[in-house]
Amino acid sequence: MPEMTPLPSQSILVLGAGELGLPVLRNLAREAKRAPGSTLSVLLRESTINTQVPEKKVEIDELRGLGIQMVAADLVNDSIDQLAKVFARFDTVIGCAGMVAGRETPMKLATAALKSGVKRYFPWQFGVDFEVIGRGSPQDLFDAQLDVRELLRAQDNTEWVIISTGMFTSFLFEPVFEVVDFDNNTVNALGSLENSVTLTTPDDIGTLTAQIVFFEPRLRNQIVYLAGDTVTYGQVASMLGRVLDRSFKRNVWTVDYLMQALEQDPTHHIKKYRAVFAQGKGVAWPKAATFNEQQSIPVTTAEQWARENLADL
Repeated sequence: MPEMTPLPSQSILVLGAGELGLPVLRNLAREAKRAPGSTLSVLLRESTINTQVPEKKVEIDELRGLGIQMVAADLVNDSIDQLAKVFARFDTVIGCAGMVAGRETPMKLATAALKSGVKRYFPWQFGVDFEVIGRGSPQDLFDAQLDVRELLRAQDNTEWVIISTGMFTSFLFEPVFEVVDFDNNTVNALGSLENSVTLTTPDDIGTLTAQIVFFEPRLRNQIVYLAGDTVTYGQVASMLGRVLDRSFKRNVWTVDYLMQALEQDPTHHIKKYRAVFAQGKGVAWPKAATFNEQQSIPVTTAEQWARENLADL
């Protein structure tokens, strides 16, 4: 079997090590072995790096064991100039800190990335297709993500890659989202039973992101689509019936119903998300058009995930 040609080396900084950051880091550590000379670092708060919280300490020790360097900084409280100085030490910066830091942070990080002169930037946009959804949607956080895209497209010094993943698979089944009501064996379809949603697990996103970072020919200035599965709400009800061996009723929450619920509680983030998904734009795409399908990389379907995680419900 012929030896694989080594990939170009990269120095990579990942922002955050949470639900998505951890699988991204684990997979980058593995892929980096194919690119001799590559280095991998993670940006965390000083308090996180030195944590004595047992569960978090296990994760930090795991990352150190993978040869990942710790970089102390604060994405919320450090200035753009301070962050740019940190980012400037790396070729590639990947945002995995989520939206927990608030509406202003995505733009702040993108500005710092451009100011740093980093070669390639992957913003935190692991989610829906914000441009298809458009400005002024029920979820106002999405407008901030469109601001980031406009900023990146308006310059040509730093390459950028946006990875669209749809919803994290597990979130569709979370009680707080209320799409699946296990107690009453009901699926509450957002908009209609025929509306689709694209789902991908964080572990699969981690695997695929690492592949994208090291992919040759180099991916740049583009949106890359992923999908573990794309399913309608009607299909979700049928799938749960198979997996749990009991029938699920199909209920529809119309756009009007969800918009009225949001008007009565306009700051409720979950109600904002439900209204956006009910409108059915930019939240699903065919699996055939995705990076994982084109590269024949296996991913977890909704039914596979359900069999592994919901069997006891």
